[in-house]
Amino acid sequence: MPPIPKPGFTGSPLVRIDMERDNQPYFDEAMANPSARLLRLDGLAPVLEQDGRLSWGSLAEADPDGDLALLGLIDGAPRFVALARIAPGIDQRMATINGARAMSEPGAAATYAAARSLVDWHNRHRFCANCGRETVVRRSGWARFCVPDAEGIGGGCGAEHYPRTDPVVIMLAEHGDRVLVGRNLNMPDARMYSALAGFLEVGESIEDAVARELHEEAGVIVTEVRYLASQPWPMPSQLMIGCIAKVESPALTIDSSELADAIWVDRNEVRAALAGEPDAPFHMRFPLAIAHTLLQAWVDGA
Repeated sequence: MPPIPKPGFTGSPLVRIDMERDNQPYFDEAMANPSARLLRLDGLAPVLEQDGRLSWGSLAEADPDGDLALLGLIDGAPRFVALARIAPGIDQRMATINGARAMSEPGAAATYAAARSLVDWHNRHRFCANCGRETVVRRSGWARFCVPDAEGIGGGCGAEHYPRTDPVVIMLAEHGDRVLVGRNLNMPDARMYSALAGFLEVGESIEDAVARELHEEAGVIVTEVRYLASQPWPMPSQLMIGCIAKVESPALTIDSSELADAIWVDRNEVRAALAGEPDAPFHMRFPLAIAHTLLQAWVDGA
């Protein structure tokens, strides 16, 4: 089988140094290191230099009263991001995608994705899910603790909270020499189609989730599932689990509450869509998305 194309938002050069996150002297030394750099963000959107590199500044640019997260090391130098408060309701998904597409360094989008997801998580988890009290940043920015007071009376409950990733299955249903692509109700372009996807539910395996989602959205019966690749998707923090699933029949029963349409396409039609040909039967979304990876891998014989 040919190699799977590398999905977007992967391949960061960050060394994450998890073993040092509870080491406060290490964190302090990293902050004092002359080579330490701060990732510049505009809200949650990336800031890029003119040549498409991520923009890194001095730690002096951060709010002195704010918290920092130590992302890890790149070329031995500590890399930080400020855990700044983000205005409620801010989205910036298109700014994220357009910024990532403009990045010129290998793995830079993955480094940014880790930072973006971490900043977003801290903004959405300032209060303890167990007792409702405000939490504090711990583990070099990779956790929040609900800290009890010295006597254990009237303080927090002691719960520890860590950044989470939501698993999502994204898949191509395959029948013969065709695969299924669908158009979500929210897609603005009537010719824009993609792989079907859905969140993994509690108590499900990847295979079970693929079979359930394809049956719910398109009415097809899955007979076999094979995993191809995964991708972090930092909007806000998901892991896209890419699969191809063989199905019994091409007959479709589309869930109109989820999909506007779904069509079967052959390899030549997929090649035309990936190449952006004007007469292709559908348009693809973003090359960074794993749907693009799945379709390219399938065309290549995966």
